[in-house]
Amino acid sequence: METILRGRKSTVHIAPDGPTVLIARRTNRTVRRRAAGEPMASYIEIARNEALAQVAAGADVINIRVDTPDLDQVTVLPRLLDAVQETVEVPLSIETRHPGALAAALAVCHGKPLVNAVNGSEASLNELLPLVVKHEAVIIGCCMDEEGIPADPYRRLEIATRIVTHAEALGIPGEDVLINCLMQTVEMNSHAALVTLETIRLVRDELGCNMTLDVSGVSSELPNRVALYQAFLPVVVAEGVNAPIVDVARDRQTILALDVLLGRDESATRYIKYYHYIRSGMRSLIDWELVG
Repeated sequence: METILRGRKSTVHIAPDGPTVLIARRTNRTVRRRAAGEPMASYIEIARNEALAQVAAGADVINIRVDTPDLDQVTVLPRLLDAVQETVEVPLSIETRHPGALAAALAVCHGKPLVNAVNGSEASLNELLPLVVKHEAVIIGCCMDEEGIPADPYRRLEIATRIVTHAEALGIPGEDVLINCLMQTVEMNSHAALVTLETIRLVRDELGCNMTLDVSGVSSELPNRVALYQAFLPVVVAEGVNAPIVDVARDRQTILALDVLLGRDESATRYIKYYHYIRSGMRSLIDWELVG
């Protein structure tokens, strides 16, 4: 099953036997750092520069999200999206649960973006999926519903199945649905990582969907959380998460090494190019054709 995303000028393919696709996470942190009263132009410029930095680091997809309380998503999200897509050519991921904001963002988006917001609740399926159909986008289906994130992997599989079934009934093909099996912290549940892994295996074997996951949610309070994150990331990628949400600058080398070991980088071509980039001190990975 192959998922195809399109940006302003570039195309990204997500497939089980293809290179791992990296969805950049750090744009979200840029949004949350906005100071109260900061001019909108400055806010958008920061996000634009962050998107450029992520693409230079090797991001295949840029995630766009507005969660600052004093901002009107319906007004700000399309402006932010428009500014970023004028700056970078890679596909975008639009993260919002607000139907009005999603409609406004999709109206100005070029190509075939990701919609990173759909879950198994009736409201989400009924309000967001018709917009996805109208604009021929790709969705990320999150394994949660009105009751939250289930602790049982089979319940998460049920939600994933519900999302895929509902999407297909509206005309969204299975290849245009990525599943996010979701993370709970190990502080909340010592078996949280194992539950996520089992859900990934179930979705892979039962639905065959491509998958994404933000592994940073594995812990919120333990010391040196990065060590937990970096230990878990290779495991979930090996089990089937082929479009993780990551800190690209930090995780790119790990993912390239994994692709070699998992047979997703023939002759280690991408890995060797990255090695020469590091050795040469070049500032743009685009020169080595690692993006897209």
